Amino acid sequence: MTLYGVGLGPGASDLITLRGKRALEEADTVYTPGRLSRSVAVEHVPESRLGDLDFPMTRDPEELRRAWREAADAVAPVARDGDAAFVTLGDPNVYSTFGHLRRTLDAFHPDVDVETVPGVSATTAFTTALGVEVEAGAGLALREADAGRSPTGPDRMVLFKVTDAPATHEGLVDAGYEVTYGRRLFMEQGDTVVTDDPEDIADRDYYTLAYARRPDAGEEPATAAFADGDTTATEATETDGGESATGGDR
Repeated sequence: MTLYGVGLGPGASDLITLRGKRALEEADTVYTPGRLSRSVAVEHVPESRLGDLDFPMTRDPEELRRAWREAADAVAPVARDGDAAFVTLGDPNVYSTFGHLRRTLDAFHPDVDVETVPGVSATTAFTTALGVEVEAGAGLALREADAGRSPTGPDRMVLFKVTDAPATHEGLVDAGYEVTYGRRLFMEQGDTVVTDDPEDIADRDYYTLAYARRPDAGEEPATAAFADGDTTATEATETDGGESATGGDR
C-alpha cells in the first residue's frame, strides 16, 4: 500500500486540490506534523482518523534524526497494511517537512511506497494575495530570509521565513529593491496582513514572506500601454481597412 505526502495548500481549507482531498478521504490514517496543518486536515478528515507526530523544536541534527526515525517507524506499519497520508501546508516538496520523512523511510523502510500529491504553494499564491504580477519571461528566485537576512542578486525574489522584517527590509532597500510583505496569506489561522511597511509586521512570525523587485526589472508587456490609456494601437487596428493582424481579410 502507500504513504501519500499531501499538500494542503497555503492554509485555507478550500484551497486543497481535488486529488489531495481524495487522498485524505481514502487514507486509513492522516498524520499531521503540527497544529496548523491539523486545523486544515480536520476539515476533510474525522479526528478519529488523524494521527499526531511530535517533532522537537531544535537544530540539533542527532535529535532531529532520532525524531524522524521514530516518525518513520510509526508510519511504516500503517502504510504497509493500508493507505496513510502525511500532510503539509503548501506543497510537500517546497520548503516542507515531508522530504525528511521520505528520506527516512527510504533508508529504513524501503518497502513502503511513497507518492506525492502536490499542493498550492505560497510560491504561486502570493501573487494573488499581494496583487502583483510576474510577467511572462520574468525570472523569479526563491530565498530564505530568517533572522533578518537580506539576500540580494536577482531582479525578483520571493523571500520565505521573514522573521525580522525591519532588518531584512533595510538590506533590501539599500540594494535597490521595492518590497511588499505578506503574512499568513490565505490562512484561516491568524490575521492576514499585506503591507509595504516592515514595522506593521515587526513581531516574529514564521509565516511571513516578501516579494522584492527592482523597479527596472524586465521589460513591460505590450499590453501595459492599455493601463496608461494608450489606445493608439487599438485605434489603428479599427481604421486599417479591416485587415486582420495576419494580413488576411476578416
